[in-house]
Amino acid sequence: QVQLVESGGGLVEPGGSLRLSCAASGSIFSINAMGWYRQASGKQRELVATITSGGSTDYADSVKGRFTISRDNAKKTVNLQMNSLKPEDTAVYYCYANLQTYRVRVLRDYWGQGTQVTVSS
Repeated sequence: QVQLVESGGGLVEPGGSLRLSCAASGSIFSINAMGWYRQASGKQRELVATITSGGSTDYADSVKGRFTISRDNAKKTVNLQMNSLKPEDTAVYYCYANLQTYRVRVLRDYWGQGTQVTVSS
């Protein structure tokens, strides 16, 4: 079984910072891309940032220059450093990993349970 466990969400004032972390565990053969999506109340889930196993990154326009994604391939972790947070960043943030397990050598997306980020004064 594969698990993605997120941590680091919480309440922060506008202009503040938070760091989200996600650790993948289980019978993982290889991980392709990892990243973060978010879903605000009443809105569709949207891509925040992704990073490939080679370190190439992509960001939503709304977070460019404020958020930084990184990963540790050996530890199977992905992090999201969020600076200059705005109220519109408030959402549940979901970690994902596109990976193969030892049992099923086909790339599939796996998701974490989500962590709440609230930006408010």
